[in-house]
Amino acid sequence: MNKYKLTLVGLVLSLFIYFSTILLELDLFEQFMSLLMSLEQFEIDEIIIPFLIFVMFLFVDTLKNTKKVQVENAKLNIYKAMLSSSHHILNNFIYQMDIFKLTAEDTPGFDVKVLAYYEDIISNASDQINSLSNLSTIDEFSIRTSVMTGS
Repeated sequence: MNKYKLTLVGLVLSLFIYFSTILLELDLFEQFMSLLMSLEQFEIDEIIIPFLIFVMFLFVDTLKNTKKVQVENAKLNIYKAMLSSSHHILNNFIYQMDIFKLTAEDTPGFDVKVLAYYEDIISNASDQINSLSNLSTIDEFSIRTSVMTGS
């Protein structure tokens, strides 16, 4: 229904004007023509049709741009929701991995270098997620760059 909202508005407005002219016995077309004839002396009538064409195209352009902005905002909201969900999943993973770290620390003879490597991996993943969370522009290049610099 939203797809044809403007068409329905146009139909209702047209029907309203049509029935108003019939009920009130108005000759809107003749009145419009006489208005154009009265404007002939000022040479304004030559401006009206190009102006109406310009306004029509301006209106269509505005509608397209509005739709484009709405789509971009929807994509941005989806990106933010996906990022937030990924952030939540990774944080849960990191907290659960801490159990293994605690077990490794309590295990006699466990290699300290492996624990240091584990800390680096966790820190790197956290930095990348934080970098993605703090993007100012959302596009493919910015996303890839933030992940590369975050590592």
